[in-house]
Amino acid sequence: MISVEQALEFIKNEEVKTFNTESIEVKKALNRVLSSSIKAPIDLPPYRQSSMDGYAINISGDLSYEVLGEIKAGDNKNYNLLPGTSVRIFTGAAVPDSANAVVIQEKVKRNKNFIMLENFPLENQNIREKGSQIKNGSISFKKGNKLNPAGLGFIQSLGIQKINVYNKPLVTVIVTGNELIPPGNTLSKGKIYESNSLILSAGLEQNGIKPQLIKEIPDNLDATEKVLRKAFDNSDLVLISGGISVGDYDFVGKAMKNLKVQEIFYKVFQRPGKPLYFGKKDKTYCFGLPGNPASTLTCFYVYVIPFLNKLCHNSNIELVRNFIPISHNYSSNETRGLFLKAFINNKKVTILDYQNSSTLISFAKANALVYLPKNSQSIQKNDLVEVIHLPLI
Repeated sequence: MISVEQALEFIKNEEVKTFNTESIEVKKALNRVLSSSIKAPIDLPPYRQSSMDGYAINISGDLSYEVLGEIKAGDNKNYNLLPGTSVRIFTGAAVPDSANAVVIQEKVKRNKNFIMLENFPLENQNIREKGSQIKNGSISFKKGNKLNPAGLGFIQSLGIQKINVYNKPLVTVIVTGNELIPPGNTLSKGKIYESNSLILSAGLEQNGIKPQLIKEIPDNLDATEKVLRKAFDNSDLVLISGGISVGDYDFVGKAMKNLKVQEIFYKVFQRPGKPLYFGKKDKTYCFGLPGNPASTLTCFYVYVIPFLNKLCHNSNIELVRNFIPISHNYSSNETRGLFLKAFINNKKVTILDYQNSSTLISFAKANALVYLPKNSQSIQKNDLVEVIHLPLI
């Protein structure tokens, strides 16, 4: 059995294949990872730009200015302003070359074609200089960046229509368990509704990956081996929920051995998720995840997401981690490393109730996991604890 830190190190150091690339439209590139850096083809802003509604002026030693005209956003006008003259201007409009300040309208009193300023202006105030956001030829995004909505908007504001990204990995989700039935069926004694396939597929889609196949299999060695063989032949990553422990009806481990899957690690000194498996067959990787829903989701966030980001060639592979004061005392007799469902509010973190590995209700309310290393049995209020920030919707 290995520690949490050792397991993460195995994932971090695993050498993965380089995926092919494709050129796609910017509007279709949400959550995609750049396969080449992007250079700005223009200055941004492309001209001197007013950041406020007001008056563009050529500063003189007086507070009174003559108004010569008006420039709104989209106009192509360039008044020749002499000292003591001005033009009415609006946010986003091009500032005349001869103007050296913009005074906001709230600081001005107008009387017909003259304005009176409340105060003497500072040179270049309220003017966005050409290229102040990015210069023509500068790197706007580096290879390996994962694109969010703001990134897409910024790239499109540069006039770029297509970009080069890595192809997405092909991911198969497999769930096991004779006790599982799909929603919509009558729930008889000994059965539970299956939810792990939805947990995993939703988690993948949140990261921009749509699983190519979701397969449910019974607790049977031949069936397990057959489905796994096909999954390894047609996937880059296989996620298996359940059947990885050592019970009489846990057949995933046996099937892995029969298929000659190389074990990278099995069992981590943690709670939840002790029977976690990570392996590979040729160039296809697999995670054997515990069957309890909260254990599955914890291992997905802590281990699968970093590896998925690595497969996607994302330069930032782990979820955001930092240290935050805890809002209360906490104690446990557990000697293993603990991942605890938690909620961050007002710059403090609170560990939630219902921490059982089968319980999802607290996970549904959580926005973080608190990680307590092994033998961290007593935490005092306001102690700093490590938190993993869960992805936002």
